[in-house]
Parts: sequence; C-alpha cells; structure tokens
Amino acid sequence: MNAPVDIISVRSETLDVLARLGVDKAVLSGGTLAAASPITGETLAEIAETTSDAAHDAIDRAHDAFLAWRKVPAPRRGELIRLFGEELRVAKADLGRLVTLEAGKIVSEGLGEVQEMIDICDYAVGLSRQLFGLTIATERPDHRMMETWHPLGVVGVISAFNFPVAVWCWNAALAIVCGDAVVWKPSEKTPLTAMAVQALFERAAAKFGETPADLSTLLIGGRAAGEALVDHPKVALVSATGSTAMGRTVGPRVAQRFARALLELGGNNAAIVTPSADLDLTLRGVAFAAMGTAGQRCTTLRRLFVHESVYDAFLPRLIAAYASVKVGDPREGSTLVGPLIDETALGQMQAALAKARADGGILHGGERVNGPGGGQSGGAYVRPALVEVPAQTAIVERETFAPILYVMKYVELDEAIALQNAVAQGLSSSIFTNDMREAELFVSSTGSDCGIANVNIGPSGAEIGGAFGGEKETGGGRESGSDSWRAYMRRATNTVNYGKTLPLAQGVTFDV
Repeated sequence: MNAPVDIISVRSETLDVLARLGVDKAVLSGGTLAAASPITGETLAEIAETTSDAAHDAIDRAHDAFLAWRKVPAPRRGELIRLFGEELRVAKADLGRLVTLEAGKIVSEGLGEVQEMIDICDYAVGLSRQLFGLTIATERPDHRMMETWHPLGVVGVISAFNFPVAVWCWNAALAIVCGDAVVWKPSEKTPLTAMAVQALFERAAAKFGETPADLSTLLIGGRAAGEALVDHPKVALVSATGSTAMGRTVGPRVAQRFARALLELGGNNAAIVTPSADLDLTLRGVAFAAMGTAGQRCTTLRRLFVHESVYDAFLPRLIAAYASVKVGDPREGSTLVGPLIDETALGQMQAALAKARADGGILHGGERVNGPGGGQSGGAYVRPALVEVPAQTAIVERETFAPILYVMKYVELDEAIALQNAVAQGLSSSIFTNDMREAELFVSSTGSDCGIANVNIGPSGAEIGGAFGGEKETGGGRESGSDSWRAYMRRATNTVNYGKTLPLAQGVTFDV
C-alpha cells in the first residue's frame, strides 16, 4: 500500500525538479502568470509573460535562424535531434515528474509522455535521411522531371495543457530535421514543463555546436502570445492544438495571409461493442480510454455503443470498474485517475451531467471526491462518470473535456456506425469485435469517418509511427508519423533538359 504523499511538498518538489532540469530559479518569481498545480491548487511559480513586441522580435530572430539552418544538411540536422533525444533519456524521470506536478497526470502517464518525445526524436533522426521526393515520367525526350522538398520557414506551435510536452515534440522534432525554426506558445496552464524542455533543448544545442541562436524559442502567456504566432507574416506554418472554437479563430486568420494551418481540435470519440467482442479485453480497453488522463485527452472515449445482446453482461462490469478505480493524488503509484486541470473543468463536467440526467440519463459516479490531505479544497478531484442514455441527445453530441462516458444500446451495426459518425468531430474511434466482416466494414470507406479507426483497442493512446489527426471539426491536420513531415516542407517540381533541343509539352510549337 503506497503511503500518501505530503501535500506540502508540491511546490518545493517542483522547484527542485526545475533546478535539476536546468531552469534558472530567477525566472520563476516576480512575473504575472501564476503557474499552479492541479494536485493541490497551489501556485508553483510566477512567470513573466512575453509581451507582444517581444513575441514579434522572437519570431523575427527565429526567421534569421531558419535562413541559416536550412543550409545545414538534413542528416546533420538529425544529429541535433539525436542529441536532444539523449538529453530526454537522461532527464526522463524528472521531466515525467514535472508533467505529473504541473498537469496532474498519474506517474506512468507522465513518464509515458516523455517516452513519446524520445520515440519521435528517434523517428525524426531516421527521417533526416529520408526526406525524399519522386522521379516522374516526362513526355519530352532528353528531359528529367522530379520533385524535391525544401525547408518551409518558421513553424509556430500552440500546444494544450493535456499533453504539455509531447505535442510540441511531435512538431518540433520533425520541423527541425526538415530545416525549420520553431516558436512555441505552450498553454498558460502548463508553462513550467515548456521551460524545462527549452532548457534541455539548449543543452543539446550547445553540444551540437552549430545551432543558430533562436532555432527553438518560447513565448509565455495567453491569447496575445498565440495571436503573435497566428498573425506574423514570417510564420509559415501554425500548428495549433486546442478546442474547435480556437480552431475557428486560428484557421481563417492564418488562411487570410496564405500561410498553412495544422489544426488538432475536438474529438467526441466513440467505440462499438459487438456481440462477438472479447468482453475482458473490451473492459480494459474501454476503462483506459474513458478514464485515463482523467478524461482529458483529445482521444478520450466519450460515447459507447453496446449491442443489446451483451449490454446486460458487460455494463455491470464496467460500472464496477468505475466505482473501484482509485481517484487521488497522481504522485501515488496506486492512483489511476488524477485531478481535473482546474475548477472550471469540474464545473463544465457537472453542468453536462445535470443536462444528461435531465434528458433521462442514469448516472453512475461523477461525484466530487477528496483530494490530498482529505479535504475538497485545493484540487478538482472527481470520480469518472458513466451515464446510461436512451439516445444520442444534444449533450452527448457535444464534447465535454472531462471523464464522462455516455453508454447506449444498439441493434444493427450500421445504426451504431451512423450514430458514431453523426457528431461534428472526427478524430478517433474503435470497434471491439471478433467478426472479420464487422472489423473490415468499420475501417472501410463506409465505416468510421474518423482519422483514427481501431479494432480491438480503444480510441486513445496512439503510437508515434502513424499520422495523428482527424476530420471534420477536428481540423484535418496530421502530426507525428507516416508522411506528416511534408507539412513542414515546401514541394518543388523540377524539370531538367539535358538535350540540345527544346520540345514543348502537349505538342505545343513556338518557333522564333
């Protein structure tokens, strides 16, 4: 049995971890942005916010860094990311702990997020030798046609609190090997993890020895800092992770100046449990996807469609899991569900549950529970909620960023797939089945309309090797693996005439 962690230790532990990670103590006090821990609600540091003028200056300097960095051969750029990955390996325990302290993730998830950074660095190092184009057949004799890929420019990254370091790394590791500079605006709810990562990157840059100044820079603050990235003419790509409402603002503003936007927005994700499903496997898959990270992942499972033939066998087991899972201080090894990020998130959860009950839903769980020290103050702790609903009502179709799982019966698979696809978001989805035909239908063009469609695994917990992102109001962007690297580069089509004549395409003649 794990002993409770001392409630008083959160701030002091955070400062100790930051010092080991290389963050100067002087920058942690005297500022206007209060960084708080969701574990206890206490303030961890007071950080200076980046002014609008300073943000624009930082972007200009990043552009200068890009002009130098694009000349460095891609495999050499990969060496910088290899060194950064080594720094992450050495600092994994401390940085993972900081994710727990500032974002409230349980210990294994905090460490897992840093491992995800290490994994994408490894991926990017290999990628630095594979930024290849095509040789294309040409209709003209003595000609060669090909495509080449070139560095794009300054990449602006706006990240969210729920993955305070991994999402930046998805973007930055690829962007840097692609020859770009990166300017990062982290969530104002998790600035300390970003400052620690920046310190680790600077260590790697110093070891590399050829890194231009300001190749990776940090903007601390709220909306104004983000707007600087969105509107600055030298930011070629804005990669923004957050709400759909945020995306509706960012997308048009970036498009207005003809830059690129890579948007990772909402995800009202669903899973389908079929009659042939392995219910033991399904229980574990659903439990993690719905309750992991306290329901604060963009891929969190929020809607569950269970076939009527297995509903009565499966649902009591799921309800029991919800009732037994340990909610509490995420630093304790036995905790599986930590706090919500803040009281605002808790209020939104309570409002959604009230609406679901008013619509005829049957609620299991959802009550506030004691946090560290036995009291209800200083942290938004809540038992995950399971709501049996008679139909997919308006509140079910609206994403609430909290641990709420709406459960519904279905009769025909086509009906369940249609309901899954009937929401505005299209990020992740899954089906639990041992019927090959059902599995293949689900991942076909007439099945799930999401960017991620899984079989016998929940919608949450993607690996870095695949492209991550979704359709519809999820934004359409893709990050991480596969060919996502192309978003950080510009394509050129080249035709080389190595002959002595000048034949024109399409049979055109133009003799002078």
